[in-house]
Amino acid sequence: MADAKSTLTPADTAGELADTAFVHLDGVLHASYTTRDFESAAVFVAQVAEIADAQNHHPDVRLGYGSVGFDLSSHDAGGVTERDLRLARAIQGIADALSAQPVETSPNTYELAIDCVDADAIREFWRVGLAYEESPSRHGIDLVDPRGRGPKIWFQHMDPPRTERNRIHLDVYVPTADAEQRVEDIVAAGGFLLTDEFAPDWWVLADVEGNELCVCTSPT
Repeated sequence: MADAKSTLTPADTAGELADTAFVHLDGVLHASYTTRDFESAAVFVAQVAEIADAQNHHPDVRLGYGSVGFDLSSHDAGGVTERDLRLARAIQGIADALSAQPVETSPNTYELAIDCVDADAIREFWRVGLAYEESPSRHGIDLVDPRGRGPKIWFQHMDPPRTERNRIHLDVYVPTADAEQRVEDIVAAGGFLLTDEFAPDWWVLADVEGNELCVCTSPT
C-alpha cells in the first residue's frame, strides 16, 4: 500500500473506484448522488460527517434538495491519496445503505489560458480585475477564485507572441475515458479538430470563427 501522503494517478485508483460513484479528475475524487428529499440528503451528509471526523479527513460537500456532492482531495499532498480512497469507500457504503443513487454525469473542470510574452506584466491586472488570488502551479503562478466559483486562469508563455490566433482560450478537463467522445461530439456540433498531436493529454479544437477549446485529460 502507498504511503498515506503519496499522490495517486487515475490509473492507480481506477480499480478501487470501479464499484463507487467516484471519478478521479485533476487531483480530486468527485461523486454526486440523488436522494428522496432534502431531509434524506441532510442525513447522508450527517453520516458522512461522522465518518470524516473519525478519519480526520474531510470532504468538500454540496447539499441541495435531494442531491449531495462530494469532492475529496489531500491538500497537504497536492492530490489524491490513500486517505481519499478510504473515505470514498466509506461514503459509498453510506450511500448504499441509504439507497442514495449515483449521478452518472462525468465531472468537468475548466481553466482559462491567456497567451502572453510576460506573465508578470499582466497578472496583476487580471488578479485585481477579477478579485482573484495567486496560486503556485506547474505553470508558475496561476490565479484562482477564492470563492471557488470561477475558472482558474493560467498564463501560457509565447515568444514571439502569436498574432494569427486568439490570445485567450478555454481548457476543459474531462476523465480520460470520456475525452475522445467529447472531441467527436464537438466536431459533430460544428467544431474543427486543429491537432491531436498531443493526445491523449489534450486535443485542440476551434469553432467556425477560430475560437479555440482544448479538451484535456488529467495526469493526477
